[in-house]
Amino acid sequence: MAGQKNKSALLRQRRHWRARERHNLRGTTERPRLNVFRSSKHIFAQVIDDSKGHTLASASTLDVTIRPQAKELSKVEEAKRVGKLVAERAQAAGIKQVVFDRGGFMYHGRVKALADASREAGLEF
Repeated sequence: MAGQKNKSALLRQRRHWRARERHNLRGTTERPRLNVFRSSKHIFAQVIDDSKGHTLASASTLDVTIRPQAKELSKVEEAKRVGKLVAERAQAAGIKQVVFDRGGFMYHGRVKALADASREAGLEF
């Protein structure tokens, strides 16, 4: 039971971090929000226009272009590929600048790898 108590406390804390971060972040039509969500197995990235409530581009480790190589790669390498893919898709949609939303997760590891790869692929934030 102690493990479950700690897990629920962590989830509550993560919700708090996410709410504090989203208070200051808003994606606009000119600068949409690059949102990151990571689970224990996968990582997801979406470029969102909050003023319209539309997702403009997205990528994840479940994507057909990334999934076949997933068994050979580490989670950080998968995150780099997702970052590059979401940046390419965003640029194809005409987006060059975004606001980075780490979603309450620490800017470290997979989240940092995704952000760095999307910067290298041409997104500005």
